[in-house]
Amino acid sequence: MDCSQLTNTAKVSVGYKKDGAVQNQKDISVEEKERLVILTNEQPWKPWQRSRFWVKECLVKVRCVMGSLMEMEWYCFAALGVLTAFLSFLMDLSVEKLLRAHQWLFSQLEGHSLLQFLSWTLYPVSLCTLSTTFSQSVSPFSAGSGVPEVRTMLSGVDMPHYLSLTNLFAKYVGLICTLAAGRTVFLGKVGPFVHLSTMVGGYLNRLCTVLRGEREEKTEGAMLVVAAAVGVASCFGAPVSGVLFSVEVMCSHFALRDYCPCFFAAACGALTFRMLSVWSSDQETLQALFQTNFSDDLPFYPVEILVFTILGILCGACSCVYLFCHRWILQFIKTNKILVKMLSTEKALYSAILVFLLASLTFPLSAGQYMASNLTMKQLLSSLLENRQWTSTAKNASAVLQPQLCPWSEWCPSGNPCLTLGFFLVMKLWMLVLACTLPLPAGYFMPVFIYGAALGRLVGEALAYVSLNGIYSDQDKNQINPGGYALAGAAAFSGAVTHTLSPALLALELTGQSTHATPILLATLVANALARSGQRPSFYDALSISKKLPHLPSLLLVCPKLFSVALGKVLNSTGPVLEWAAGPMEVQQVLNTSTQTQIPVVETLGSKILLGTINRSDLQTFLFHNHNMILKKQLGDICPIQPVSVQISPDTTVQEAHRVLSVLCGQSLFVTEKGRLCGVVTWPEMKRMMEDLTNDL
Repeated sequence: MDCSQLTNTAKVSVGYKKDGAVQNQKDISVEEKERLVILTNEQPWKPWQRSRFWVKECLVKVRCVMGSLMEMEWYCFAALGVLTAFLSFLMDLSVEKLLRAHQWLFSQLEGHSLLQFLSWTLYPVSLCTLSTTFSQSVSPFSAGSGVPEVRTMLSGVDMPHYLSLTNLFAKYVGLICTLAAGRTVFLGKVGPFVHLSTMVGGYLNRLCTVLRGEREEKTEGAMLVVAAAVGVASCFGAPVSGVLFSVEVMCSHFALRDYCPCFFAAACGALTFRMLSVWSSDQETLQALFQTNFSDDLPFYPVEILVFTILGILCGACSCVYLFCHRWILQFIKTNKILVKMLSTEKALYSAILVFLLASLTFPLSAGQYMASNLTMKQLLSSLLENRQWTSTAKNASAVLQPQLCPWSEWCPSGNPCLTLGFFLVMKLWMLVLACTLPLPAGYFMPVFIYGAALGRLVGEALAYVSLNGIYSDQDKNQINPGGYALAGAAAFSGAVTHTLSPALLALELTGQSTHATPILLATLVANALARSGQRPSFYDALSISKKLPHLPSLLLVCPKLFSVALGKVLNSTGPVLEWAAGPMEVQQVLNTSTQTQIPVVETLGSKILLGTINRSDLQTFLFHNHNMILKKQLGDICPIQPVSVQISPDTTVQEAHRVLSVLCGQSLFVTEKGRLCGVVTWPEMKRMMEDLTNDL
């Protein structure tokens, strides 16, 4: 072979190598482009493909690092506490500005009684009308407390409208307007804020699903339970009572696996809320929201335990009166034709009329001076928890009562605080009942808490007046502390109204006092025993019954026959069922007509002997295999059939079936008789059954 031939051969080989290298580069570039397309959600038309790819890759690495420290759920729990506390602090800040504006306007018109009356009444009327109009226009589901709806969702019933973003925005803005009129309408924020916290929790649950890289969204039950505890903790900076509130009020069956997440998220929320108060110069250091200075030497005499017991009986009796009036007004509104028409078409007009009436009665230059109407909700509670005796201080001629320095002086316009407290209790009882009918976002726990504090303060002041300077005439002995009775009354009355014991712990966390733990718990227990007697529904139970929410524990209180209603009498047909030998056509029909995640499989449609269940994803796999195979196979040959571990009979009551679904946290429950499938109980089916049963209420 000559040199020319060798040269040509070398050129050809080099050319092949170059072509191979070029081809490899083309393959690499194609693979990289495909990878970019995949990591950018298969949307190649979007700009900055490479930059978006690197950002997503960095986020994936961050997720891996965070996941190596702890599970992603715990980051979401911490974020839930921090975000909820920030929303609570921002709301308090906005409300405080609006309340100061109202007080400034009222003080600038001093000497002009008519103008002061107009400023006192029209300011809250405008705010409440705005709250009603805005909330009803944006989201009609934002009115009210929200606690009954959250309880219903936690029992397993799906109510997506109450967790929407529009509902969150409408309730937040509407609640700010409602609280800004707090001097007159006397409403709080605890209930709505629990609802707001569950909305935030619902969105964080979806975010957690995305961060975990899962396609199917995990159930929201655990996150909503945690959010209920965070809602209370972020309002008062009280994490322990927030968790106890979530256990008592929100859940009919509390899972122990939610115990630690509840405390973790509630602690994050309470710490953030208190830190924000310090950073805003509202407080000097981390301390209780209503710090008191009760004596630690001898906080109460042993004989006073009897008085605290009597106070519990009094609070329980008053709670029965209040709950009766509340149930009566709810029933009256539903049956009165004029009010029904007004609340269905003119909600803003109803709110304006009622708020104007309440504001007129609380005008400080008339009857309002005997109800301490110049004080805000926070000032009311702070003054009622004052440890000094008002009766002795008011009689002291040398004492100069300045409302700015001594808020409790607002309770002594006539020199006798007992008369003012008695008038306050009588008027606020029916005024609070009327305020509960307003169609706007509002909470009802804090007004009840303050009402109980006033009731306890009245007992404490009366005892101090009777015993002169104390139980003993010796001046060296400690005097009776009416503030301790106010604290016990607040916990006992609010606990009796809600049928819970968590207000006793809340009273201790709010004030930082542990000296009165025993009498407070005793009074709360006695009041609860009296309020629960006769199977009376609590405040939240009455709201659930009035709204006909499918919350079974509330319905059982007013309809005892539900205890004995068997499933066989109210259960519908079995729904979609597949037999073992089903083919692609039957499977495709079930997938098109059903949304259940588990489909029951029977031996034959004639016998209906239950063999087990098949996941929806397995059915889709079955269709894919049959599409690619020439020889068609039956359902049982390809898909794994999972056995059913829990089955109930048609004689099982609705209450027992509801309890089993709640405890197992399942989505479906199979009703069988001698192995034959009789029906499937799902949460939508359970909701339908309870709604049918409540139509007779």
